[in-house]
Amino acid sequence: MDKRMSKYVILVQFHRTRRIISLRTQKLMLTPLWWLGSYYCHTGSEAVLQLNQQKRPKSNQVPKRHKKERSSCQQVLDRFDCQYSQELGDLWTSARAVLLDPPSWQYGVMLNRFSTVTDITQILRSQGFSTLLPQTDVSTLLCNGSSTVSNSKHQAGKDSLLPPHYVSKCPPNDSHLQPDSTSHALSQDIPSEPSPTLHRPSLQCYIHPYPLRFPSQAHRPGQLKQYYLLNAASLLPVLALQVKDGEKVLDLCSAPGGKALAIMQCATPALLCCNEPDPHRRDWLGKTLESFLPLSLNSRVIVSAQDGRSFGQSEAGTYDKVLVDAPCSNDRSWLYSCSSQQGEQRLMERAKLPALQAQLLRSALSAVRPGGIVVYSTCTLSSSENYAVVETALKDCPEAEPEDLWEEIAVPFSKYFAFSPARPGHGGETLHKPSLQPHNGSVSSYRHTLGILVVPQPGKTWGPMFLSRIRRRK
Repeated sequence: MDKRMSKYVILVQFHRTRRIISLRTQKLMLTPLWWLGSYYCHTGSEAVLQLNQQKRPKSNQVPKRHKKERSSCQQVLDRFDCQYSQELGDLWTSARAVLLDPPSWQYGVMLNRFSTVTDITQILRSQGFSTLLPQTDVSTLLCNGSSTVSNSKHQAGKDSLLPPHYVSKCPPNDSHLQPDSTSHALSQDIPSEPSPTLHRPSLQCYIHPYPLRFPSQAHRPGQLKQYYLLNAASLLPVLALQVKDGEKVLDLCSAPGGKALAIMQCATPALLCCNEPDPHRRDWLGKTLESFLPLSLNSRVIVSAQDGRSFGQSEAGTYDKVLVDAPCSNDRSWLYSCSSQQGEQRLMERAKLPALQAQLLRSALSAVRPGGIVVYSTCTLSSSENYAVVETALKDCPEAEPEDLWEEIAVPFSKYFAFSPARPGHGGETLHKPSLQPHNGSVSSYRHTLGILVVPQPGKTWGPMFLSRIRRRK
């Protein structure tokens, strides 16, 4: 009997070392053995992250991974070398090194204010994560403080502002958000009903100075996820949008939905229209919203399936704020095209993107009311998809005026992100205003007036992310 009990105790202890400690214990989560060393390439807004149980590196060097990483596509890399060495100068050398080293990429953990997150906050802090946006800074950036919204206001849901044919309901089936939706223990005990005290608009994102990975949470019908995993630089366009309570907001190219969720963390708009014409991506978007937003917001947050280029006519002057997170040549994912043939195909498609992006931006400028704001963003370093698109839209829309984001966004966030242009020789750490320079040989302007660009750099591997804010004159 004693021997049997001894074997039983040993077996129990073995299994205990493999299981994940419950969140309610508020202790460090142990990584399952089958997940050790796993890696998922970041190609969308919600990427798989993994807690690194190893000791923190003594410098900004990336911890080594034992699993073989994906190979880059040489055709795409050659094109990037040719273009970005001219556009970014010395910054491209260091940015190139980061893009070719996915294990060095950093990630953010955006908390969901509609779910109880105290336990997650404690785990993040215990792991050395810190807040990207202290509450005081968020209030300043949004220019409207953090106004309290009562639970009853969310429960009301009486102000649906669009006709029934405009609404696309979230599908009822439990389809995967994307391939990384593996169930983990952090999915346990997720509260389905938020606490009334959590209904204060507050965008909370935790980041780590090293590329530690945090696990994703699986989609569970009827229960809200506690956090969303993302490239923290993607929050900058949402902050630039400055959404206030009660406004009507359009997310013109919304899938997979990360920026829409960030908008709902910042404020409680009267309407958030999330538009996505592609059926597959729209299903992904619907599942994302279903996983993070309570049913009481169904009349405020809707999904549309229009061609984004048509909003300028069908919804002219309707919205207070419009976000155009445009389809672009995503440098991170395109660099890892599955084959040389796919790489060549993407490069051919790349030449067509600026025309589409300009059409979407013009549509947004028509859909926003006089005095309203449009924010245009991409996740590429390409000048032809960034500054040139903004400049083209401004020429076609004389009532539109760009707003300088340098002092508002670049300067306060330079601690975490590297912005271009930067003083040569400082690796993006020291910011300065660029000198006046011509663009396309015809128009002279400060490039940072047209927009600002986050460039991945060692130790600050966020981005790429371009953002531009344009106001329609009254």
